[in-house]
Amino acid sequence: MGQDVRSPPVNKTLGPRCIALVGPFQSGKTTLLEAIMARTGAIPRAGSVDAGTSVGDATPEARHHKMTVGLTAATTSFMGDSYTFLDCPGSVEFAHDMRAALPAVDAAIVVCEADEKKLPQLQIILRELEELKIPRFLFLNKIDRASQRIRETLAMLQPASRVPLVLRQIPIWKGELIEGFVDLALERAFVYREHKASEVVALEGGDLDREKEARFSMLEKLADHDDALMEQLLEDIQPPRDAVFDDLARELREGLICPVLLGAAVRENGVLRLMKALRHEAPGVAETAKRLGVPESKDALGYVFKTLHSQHGGKLSLTRLLAGRLDDGATLQSSSGGAGRISGILAVNGAYDTKRASAEAGDTVALAKLDTVKTGDTISNGKSPPAALITIEPTPPVLAISVAATDRKDDVKLGQALTRLHEEDPSLVVVQNAQTHDTVLWGQGEMHLRVAGERLRDRFGVKVTSHPPAIGYQETIRKPITQRGRHKKQSGGHGQFGDVVLDIKPLPRGEGFKFAEKVVGGAVPRNYIPAVEEGVVDGLARGPLGFPVTDVQVTLTDGSYHSVDSSDLAFRTAARIGLNEGLPQCQPVLLEPIHMVEIVCPTDATAKINAILSARRGQILGFDTREGWSGWDCVRAMMPEAEIGELIVELRSATAGAGSFTRQFDHMAEVTGRAADQIIAAHQHAA
Repeated sequence: MGQDVRSPPVNKTLGPRCIALVGPFQSGKTTLLEAIMARTGAIPRAGSVDAGTSVGDATPEARHHKMTVGLTAATTSFMGDSYTFLDCPGSVEFAHDMRAALPAVDAAIVVCEADEKKLPQLQIILRELEELKIPRFLFLNKIDRASQRIRETLAMLQPASRVPLVLRQIPIWKGELIEGFVDLALERAFVYREHKASEVVALEGGDLDREKEARFSMLEKLADHDDALMEQLLEDIQPPRDAVFDDLARELREGLICPVLLGAAVRENGVLRLMKALRHEAPGVAETAKRLGVPESKDALGYVFKTLHSQHGGKLSLTRLLAGRLDDGATLQSSSGGAGRISGILAVNGAYDTKRASAEAGDTVALAKLDTVKTGDTISNGKSPPAALITIEPTPPVLAISVAATDRKDDVKLGQALTRLHEEDPSLVVVQNAQTHDTVLWGQGEMHLRVAGERLRDRFGVKVTSHPPAIGYQETIRKPITQRGRHKKQSGGHGQFGDVVLDIKPLPRGEGFKFAEKVVGGAVPRNYIPAVEEGVVDGLARGPLGFPVTDVQVTLTDGSYHSVDSSDLAFRTAARIGLNEGLPQCQPVLLEPIHMVEIVCPTDATAKINAILSARRGQILGFDTREGWSGWDCVRAMMPEAEIGELIVELRSATAGAGSFTRQFDHMAEVTGRAADQIIAAHQHAA
């Protein structure tokens, strides 16, 4: 254990590897990355998240909030092998970075702690890995703070995983504190030394008895998928150590087990043992390419898992090369149809300023200035665009704000900055509201949108103001009337004359707007009828309550014209006057949009969710167990759009950050009484 890990012989069998660090929010992923970089000699000493000196969380936003708000890549070497670690955000609000990166990694280290409140978050992450068939280790962090026995912890964590969690180590206790661990595969005991390699100690007494029991339990789980090992256990024959390691590696790679290792990242405890497990058991790029269905070819093939816009280097496409060799200056085709020439291959470390002449299969690199390539693209230096290896759809957004440049001269700059934000994080969605002309930014939660605003200001130099987006209120009518609209104006020379008679009547909900004409005898010449319809549409744009009018039929029945003074403009104006004078007499009523909302949440939070929905005027339709998710429910409700605004904030608070929802417009419903008066008054005040 005391060997120099920086200069052993090179193992070239698997090539450079890419490993994802994932886990619930604040489980210690960035601290573990720091410990790995320090223990492998990539940095002189481990930095700190709290002090803002870590390799990960290097952006101003991450350091300000002391949390990972975007993927960080860092490369190191261990025993001659190259490893790139992708430190993925733990918060569900920034999960798209993790979801986009996972397909390209060889394995994942799931960092967690013995905290039952974080179990739903852990389940979400493990489910993602299971669906993608990615081999995974579970690193039980903060073991120095453990307050319960390892068996109890494992029993608590097991429901989050659909495959067995297999203990690779057990702790050595000294009173109430953990001072080391026993490696069950190696059958050796180690005592932790802070910021140093662990020291081998004799395995004896009660620790030896516990080791034998725990090792047998590990072997039993391995034997579920190995008949020969099962026979050896039944006959009380000790299996060869090499065979045990082979089983651990094979069953990890086939997704049959999830090995569990222990440690304390802040003290760098357990890091070298984790690295050795990665080195000997994690698959290499060849198996990852096979999992993704990479075709056999001499062409280079890569997957773009992250886009960055640096202030000085322009656009960078973080890419895992899955096959072939890529040279600087090569022309690439992408699965989305774009093409571009590489203007630099950069190592993924820190400031992305170390240039490379080429990249080999397995390397994780940043490709400069591929303007037409986006996150999720498969790229190749072949003559034709490659087929996409995988498609990752962003999670539907759940919270929105309307944004505008503080200085109007920055409007164009804001549009460009929002485009770049979306390129970096496709789970941020920009929508132009045609009705209000607002720019609406949709995201995955309150912190997600806050960080987006900080990036607009700090990285793109655009200060913005924000406010809640407008609700899509409309109005309709209850009573039919017949109304004349007349426009007559004389101001020297040709005048203006238009005269129409309109039947205005309500339509069933959801019918929208219909226009008809029943003019007889040429009372309104046919060439003016389209102008009448345009005037009606103008009048419906803002009704007597201040909102667009819907579910109305307007029929032109009569009118008159002047052979000289009539025109399209005159009849359009007459029709608008007729609508404006007629609608207030039709008993106008306010309509609000109602959405079908589906919430997924841990079962123990369902009662809280029901209370939240009821308090927000939600009509609960029922709930079922979430299909395929043990311990989760799906709640369905009808909710007014006005009440959905900050629903996600309460929902996440009630579910320890794990719950989420989707919504879909369902229908418009009448609002009457005091509620309608308040909405109308607020709208008039805002106008």
